[in-house]
Amino acid sequence: MSQDSASAHSRSVSVDDTGVRRQLADGSEESVTWSELSSVVIRVIPEGPWKEDVFLMLAAADGTGTAVPSGDPAADALIERLQTLPGFDNEKFIEAMTTDADEAYVVWRASDAS
Repeated sequence: MSQDSASAHSRSVSVDDTGVRRQLADGSEESVTWSELSSVVIRVIPEGPWKEDVFLMLAAADGTGTAVPSGDPAADALIERLQTLPGFDNEKFIEAMTTDADEAYVVWRASDAS
């Protein structure tokens, strides 16, 4: 789940009933399924306004996952899906999306769903 190397630029992101897949420019792929999703973090990096500075970090319990830039065309569909997760913290999400602080905001954990 990298967000800062040149090879990490997205070629495409897909969000469906199975999960999220991000095809990278170097041909590699990152993905996470909804059933394996363990946490969602909004990572803000003070790089804007000309560079991507907000990433939706989705992690599985085994440490795999993907980082989707908030400016990606699939990000809106992803955000809508994430907001349906039980226990999703919309207040923290709004805080993360409206700041320029160099921070990571945990907006959902699988344990929060109980």
